Amino acid sequence: MSAADALRVRLDRWLWAARFFKTRALASAAVSGGKVHLAGQRVKPARAVRLGDNYEVQRGFERLEIIVTGLASRRGSASDAQQLYRETEASAERRQQEREQRRLAALSRPRGEGRPSKRQRRQIHRFRDRNQS
Repeated sequence: MSAADALRVRLDRWLWAARFFKTRALASAAVSGGKVHLAGQRVKPARAVRLGDNYEVQRGFERLEIIVTGLASRRGSASDAQQLYRETEASAERRQQEREQRRLAALSRPRGEGRPSKRQRRQIHRFRDRNQS
């Protein structure tokens, strides 16, 4: 095996090692499902990751733009995983703004009072029974 082959890492495996996804199967499904793009183009899970690649990863509500700074095929600690990539400034700023918008939207949503009490349940049943006759 040559040195170039030793540094060859599959995209789904790298995403798992960099802790973007909890399992390699989830990483593979995300790549196959079009949630990961390289320079605006969809990629396959077996694509070889190279240093300097610029990926866009969609994970739930978050969309991250990352630049690969290290290669790993084994999952390590979270601090090791953070050394494998660098998020762009624009991406971090956009994610922060979107997070704040979601927080404000949640605050503006009306909050329920929870489950009805025993007394309220009886009133609901009486009201329903009266209207069914």
